[in-house]
Amino acid sequence: QVQLVESGGGLVQAGGSLRLSCSASGVTFGSYAMAWFRQAPGKEREFVAAINRSGSMTYYTDSVKGRFTISRDNAKNTVYLQMVRLKPEDTAVYYCATSGSAIVAAQGRGIGDWGQGTQVTVSS
Repeated sequence: QVQLVESGGGLVQAGGSLRLSCSASGVTFGSYAMAWFRQAPGKEREFVAAINRSGSMTYYTDSVKGRFTISRDNAKNTVYLQMVRLKPEDTAVYYCATSGSAIVAAQGRGIGDWGQGTQVTVSS
């Protein structure tokens, strides 16, 4: 059974930084692309970032380019999302997900399993 567990969320002031982690079990981690999505109150879940199986290709939604960095450690079965220069509009529950393809995940499609989410709150 696939299990994705996010951690690292919290409350931070605007301009601050957080690093989210997503630990995977029950899955051959290196066989999957990984992605981060987020859902703000009253809004639909949206794509944030994706990374291919080897970590050589990454994709980002425009609003986070230059501020967020997705990375992975296949030896640790973990994907990360480093977030800097956070803004109040980044406030959301952040979810990690598995996918067969990073570029397909970047289109909001082809998602396999979801984590339970971690709350990120950015105060102004």
